[in-house]
Parts: sequence; C-alpha cells; structure tokens
Amino acid sequence: MFAYELISDSIPPLKTSDTVQKVQDRMAEFRVNHLPVVNHKQFLGLISDEDLIEVQDTSTQVGSLSLSIHNPFVFEDQHIYDVIRLFYEQKISLVPVLDYNKNYRGLISINSMMEYMATITSVKEPGGIIVLEITNRNNSLAHISQIIESDNAQILSSYVHSFPDSTKLEITLKLNRTDLSSIIASFLRYDYHIKATFNDTKSYDGTSDRYDQLMNYLDI
Repeated sequence: MFAYELISDSIPPLKTSDTVQKVQDRMAEFRVNHLPVVNHKQFLGLISDEDLIEVQDTSTQVGSLSLSIHNPFVFEDQHIYDVIRLFYEQKISLVPVLDYNKNYRGLISINSMMEYMATITSVKEPGGIIVLEITNRNNSLAHISQIIESDNAQILSSYVHSFPDSTKLEITLKLNRTDLSSIIASFLRYDYHIKATFNDTKSYDGTSDRYDQLMNYLDI
C-alpha cells in the first residue's frame, strides 16, 4: 500500500497567519499533538504542542515561531511501512504526505494508521494465535504454512520479531481457527518450540479459575 491511499483531509492544515490560540483549539478539537503548517500548498513543517509551551501571547502568529520538528513527511508514493517508521522514529501524532514538488497532499493520522494495522493483522477476524520461537537458520515460512494448511487451516496474518545479538526469531501467526490443538500437535511433532498460544478454545491452564478466586478474595 502507498501513503496516498491513507490520506485524510479531515484535519485542516494551519497557515503562518494563524494564531497560537487557533493552534491550541484545533489540537484540542482533533486530539492531536502536531499540526502541519502550509502556505499555498507548500509544506513548511509541523508545529508541536511543545513549541507552544513558552508562548505567553496566544495571539502570536504561527509564522513567528520556531518549529522543533523538521522534514517529518513522506512522499505520496512511499510505502506505508515508511509511514509507520516515521511515526515510530519521530513520535508524532500525524504524518504529512507531499508530492515531489513538496506540495502538501494531506496527512495520515495515528488513528488511521491504527485502523490500517488492525486490518492487515486481521485482529477483527476470529481465530487463534500461535507464537513460535525458532532460529533464523530454520526460518522456513513455506514449511510452517504447509503444516497449518495440511490441517485445513489458513494463516490470516503473520509477523516476525528478531532479537538483538541472538539467532532466535519469534513468529506470530494469526489463524482462521480457534481450535489449535491439532495444529499445535503437528508443530510439536516437527520439533517447533511453541512459545505461547491465544484464543485457543481447547487450551486450559486454570487461569480463569485463579482469577475468579482472586476476585472473590478481594471482595472479602
């Protein structure tokens, strides 16, 4: 997916002639900590709520302020992973999207990004989750898929987490089934290390009972 596919114009940009009071009102209205500053489609930068901390006069114009965040944008044809990286690195609440003439096209809010992540990770779909711990030498997604599909199940989404200074990988699999018992047995038969399972209707470890007992104790 490209950045332009998630562009939203629901949050209007600021102009350099806008006042600090308008910035504060708009941040409160849309519940963001940053806003783009744009003049005649030309993107000038992001203003942060931290840029307003020492401003005493709320009638001060945005154009007279120094912006603490420079060049926090992506081009419209950049991959959505670049947008996610910018959210992570800059710790910003929205990402401006520009064309190659540096003209402002719109923005991607953190809420839009969360909705997109929920879609691609299939969190809305019912199903079980298996977390495998493997070494990077045994990282065969084809073999993992074969094990799951041989049990008439499908992978809805997956992602890989690596660890610094380690050859181990953690693979999280979201499947289209909540009964994982036969799939777990297959993974164990092939010597896979199952680190955790979630939403497995056939698993039982007494956690629910222990939680109920704790709640009853706290009510005493």
